[in-house]
Amino acid sequence: MRLLISFAALFLSVVLLQLGLGGVAPLDAISGVQLGFSTSQIGLLGSAHFFGFFIGCWWAPRLMGSVGHSRAFAAMTAAGTLGILAHMMVVDPYAWALMRLTSGLAVAGCYTIIEAWLQAKVTNETRGRAMGVYRVVDIVGSLGAQLMIGVLEPASYLSYNILALLCCLAIFPMTLSKAEAPEMPEAPRLRPGLAWRLSPLASAGVVVSGVTGAAFRMVGPLYGTEVGLRADQIALFLAAYVLGGAFAQYPIGWLADRFDRRTVLIGLSVAAAAACGATVLAAGHGIVAIFLAVGAFGFVTMPVYSVSTAHAHDYATQMERVELSAALMFLYAVGAIASPLIAALLIDRFGPPAMFAMIAVANLALVLFGLARMRARPAPDARTPYTYEPRTSFLIGRLLRGRRDR
Repeated sequence: MRLLISFAALFLSVVLLQLGLGGVAPLDAISGVQLGFSTSQIGLLGSAHFFGFFIGCWWAPRLMGSVGHSRAFAAMTAAGTLGILAHMMVVDPYAWALMRLTSGLAVAGCYTIIEAWLQAKVTNETRGRAMGVYRVVDIVGSLGAQLMIGVLEPASYLSYNILALLCCLAIFPMTLSKAEAPEMPEAPRLRPGLAWRLSPLASAGVVVSGVTGAAFRMVGPLYGTEVGLRADQIALFLAAYVLGGAFAQYPIGWLADRFDRRTVLIGLSVAAAAACGATVLAAGHGIVAIFLAVGAFGFVTMPVYSVSTAHAHDYATQMERVELSAALMFLYAVGAIASPLIAALLIDRFGPPAMFAMIAVANLALVLFGLARMRARPAPDARTPYTYEPRTSFLIGRLLRGRRDR
């Protein structure tokens, strides 16, 4: 309880950020359809978000070093709030893409600051419990953001204003907290080549995870609209995906700690391709079938990132862990930046199932690459514990380093 109270301000800010900034993506997709945006323009919004996310991951530690944690957090949150508020003032897809760039910047920047604060305050004794609560808070906030879409009217100033208010409220817990701000964190060097040198399969796995997650989160609402789901049903459609991924963490982690992680990763990729087909086929068999299929899709796709990162850390030394986490997140962002636009173009050309076809092809390519890598070298002699690794900031590796070392 003392642990929860000490981090209450941080966790409240996480929830409010998720509700505000996390609700923009699905609302933008549904609003874009109503406003007559083309499918490719809607996909561009998702790509712009992840481009801004990458900039925020790189810039936030430097901003903290210049103005401090609280001021940097306020600036990042204000940028996200302004981007949300401007949506219904300038109704243009390319202007919205610039606004989404600010939302991605705000998400990455705020999470970087929150995780820097957490890293400075936790001890080896409290690290596991703090990260467990942090994971639950983040998932609950993400789930709430998806469910909000069912009650927000698309293309409405009021809807965007509600999201902006929630985002703005996130400033107060952090800036009014009496807790002493920690020392400025040193930004990890960005070395994408490190990830490939240690584990080509893990590098490919996080890219495929970026392709899968970004395409579904950013273009999934468009798919739901194309197959006839109402706004409230799209909210449950997205929530089922998040719940499926949340339920997967323990059983997949258990498997990854007891069997060859390459085998687990290949199995997940095969199951992901099958789940893509099941989700497409479920579109003609009622709402319950669609929700069950997309829940299974989340169950087998969301753990791919954590299994991949665990496999990469099996080959890393203690001194490489922070930079390796940053490198893997960079590769995730590479896949995430490209996939929403590609998915939208495919839907525009071939219809709604094309998005899942793209995801299935990416996962089947990972299966083939995984089989090739299993022939190239044996499994590592020692393994680090499987850890759920959020894709939040380049500093997340500092929070997880102690658990991996044990």
